[in-house]
Amino acid sequence: MAEGNQTIMEKAEARFVDKQKKTAEKNKATAEYISEARAREIKTARLRELRLAKEEADRVAEALNPTPKKKRVTKKA
Repeated sequence: MAEGNQTIMEKAEARFVDKQKKTAEKNKATAEYISEARAREIKTARLRELRLAKEEADRVAEALNPTPKKKRVTKKA
């Protein structure tokens, strides 16, 4: 009977170790996901700032140097 209890304990311990490994892997994967998401947010914010600065510079340049409007060509009949 003692041997039966020993195998039960070994199986329980093996399940416990497996569960610990899976939990560690899950935590690692979650940390990687969060890290990548944060990096993506930072990059997106930087690109947005660059785009808005360029649009503002274009707006100022257009105000200082307006493009001449094309004159309509009338057809003579």
